[in-house]
Amino acid sequence: MGSNSDDIFGGAQSTAPPEPNDGVRVLLLVHRRRDRELLVDALSDRYAVDTATEAAAIDEAFDCCVLDEAGFERVRERIEPRRERADPAFLPFALLASGDTRSAAKERAWDRVDDVIELPTSRRGLVSRVENLVERRSTSVRLSETVDELRLKERAMDESPVGISLAEATDGDDNPLVYLNGGFEETTGHGEEKLGEDCRFLQGEDTSAEPRAAIREAIAEERPVSVDILNYRANGQKFWNQVTISPIRDDGEEVAHYVGFQTDITDRKIRERRLEVMTRVLKHNLRNKMNLIEGYADLLRGEIDDESQRESLEVISETADDLIGIAAAVRKINETLDGTESDAPIDLAERLVDLRDRTQRRYPDATVTLSLPDGDPIHVTVVGLMVAVEEAVENAVKHNDAANPSVHVRVERRSDGWIAVEVADDGPGIPDHEMRVLEVGETSLTHADRLGIWLMYWVVGRAGGEFDVDTGDDGTTVRLEVPAHP
Repeated sequence: MGSNSDDIFGGAQSTAPPEPNDGVRVLLLVHRRRDRELLVDALSDRYAVDTATEAAAIDEAFDCCVLDEAGFERVRERIEPRRERADPAFLPFALLASGDTRSAAKERAWDRVDDVIELPTSRRGLVSRVENLVERRSTSVRLSETVDELRLKERAMDESPVGISLAEATDGDDNPLVYLNGGFEETTGHGEEKLGEDCRFLQGEDTSAEPRAAIREAIAEERPVSVDILNYRANGQKFWNQVTISPIRDDGEEVAHYVGFQTDITDRKIRERRLEVMTRVLKHNLRNKMNLIEGYADLLRGEIDDESQRESLEVISETADDLIGIAAAVRKINETLDGTESDAPIDLAERLVDLRDRTQRRYPDATVTLSLPDGDPIHVTVVGLMVAVEEAVENAVKHNDAANPSVHVRVERRSDGWIAVEVADDGPGIPDHEMRVLEVGETSLTHADRLGIWLMYWVVGRAGGEFDVDTGDDGTTVRLEVPAHP
């Protein structure tokens, strides 16, 4: 390297080996073999070290490049383009310059390298200088990764189909918007022109006071809130908006901003209202009309002597009973799946014993048996589970034409927190078309006469479980497998 010493460290030196820094690669672009060996010996305990003499090596992957004067001359014009390819992360270069190197040359080198290490130097000093460059590189990489992650998150927010807004928390009544994404603009019709305004511009004449008050109270108490609220788009069009607002706290645990999520739920609201109306019709109008039909059929039955006409009246009465039963089944499904039933824990074993006793009293010719696991009470919080099991037992008895129907209910407790309830009967089996609807859905050709099948299927599905029916000429086994606490 032009030094008077044969050793770049100015003689034999020793130092305790540093802690290894896994994954960091140092490239030595050094001409003299002896110098390369000394550098490898000094650095390889801590870094992965690659050596080279050709300029092309600079294009390989590394975290720090140490060059001697000959290596520097070979790659000096390639250093800046190589840095640009590493951007935005910092990529360090260090020049080993002998003491007799002209000062002007060293000054020119500083334009391209990040450190000039004059030789001879101490082994510890060289390792420390390289370590400093590597640490700067590591910090730069971490910062670059953080920036990339932030950009990715910002892009995810910008491109999210859900409306996202960010409002500044203030001491006043207004919380001005500082960010809104494309989903917000698509949902509301309002864009960046609304930055600086409070999101109340979405409200209008028909916006209910209740969700407004819920939002105000939540912001005043610095807590999350979710409401369904009638809002107005930029063109005056009304829409139902599911708004979720959460406070964002700074490092001092002070609320600095509020993030809001907006989802157009107009279709869901219309569907809910439609189901509400249909349920009311089934519950009141249809039942009242069917009771009226049954009443007049009973009156006519006493006045008609013709057997064929009496049979026709029986058909009318049975059909009216079926329709009333369908209305009751629809009501039961809605009440169960709408969450009107408490989700407090129940003792499943206790409830099943009660179900068995009630079924035996109602159907004295039937036999209902239980197989329950030993041990502690079986506590479950699956909404609607007992309604579904009761439906399975009821169907097993009602649809069995045998003189003495038999139903066996077995409960299996699994070690992973799941339970399985099997209801087995010795009846004629469930018709194929009743089961096929669970796979293909209701159609004009494929539909279920027993809504109980759907009730059981939906209860289990809501809990994230598995519903299975094994049916044949010798009977049917219904299996409901669910997590005890979904």
